[in-house]
Amino acid sequence: MLLLELFGRFFVAGLFAVGGGLATLPFLQKMGEATGWFGAAQISDMVAISESTPGPLGVNMATYVGFQVAGVPGALVGVLGLIAPSVIVILIVAQFLKRFRESKYVGWAFYGLRAASLGLIVAACWAVMKIALWNADAFAQSGSVFQALRYENIVLCVLVFVGAQCFKRIHPIVFIAIAAAAGIGWHLLFP
Repeated sequence: MLLLELFGRFFVAGLFAVGGGLATLPFLQKMGEATGWFGAAQISDMVAISESTPGPLGVNMATYVGFQVAGVPGALVGVLGLIAPSVIVILIVAQFLKRFRESKYVGWAFYGLRAASLGLIVAACWAVMKIALWNADAFAQSGSVFQALRYENIVLCVLVFVGAQCFKRIHPIVFIAIAAAAGIGWHLLFP
């Protein structure tokens, strides 16, 4: 029953998260809240691990959640649930491609999907930023904005952003590796 629920939840995410892996983040937040399988703090870990491993972000996150919930079978079921809607839609569209190719309604639909995708990605980025750069528990306890900010994460975020803008020829994986090493070093020095 757990595997069926896992498949169903990722099927819904795969069906409606148009725009790539970051667009699945709002669905993952709702999934975590509804099931208790993972918390908001684990989502940022999930994104970090998924971004730094090879493969599509959404598939990596489905693998991560599936494995956390039900081991290797859960990882497989999560991935199958996430990619099944895309495969089904592609098979259907392929059957009717000639008819759809020049339809103005299909063009309008894709125009609307771009806006929806952007909205989902912005919402996902906002959710990750809130987790990574803001400590809600510290704010609730102290009421101080200055104690709630995660300064080390903010500094690292700014440095990576500036580095990526200044050194465009360096592959993004280098910045991910540097940030991961900095995070490990920071938490080893200041537990």
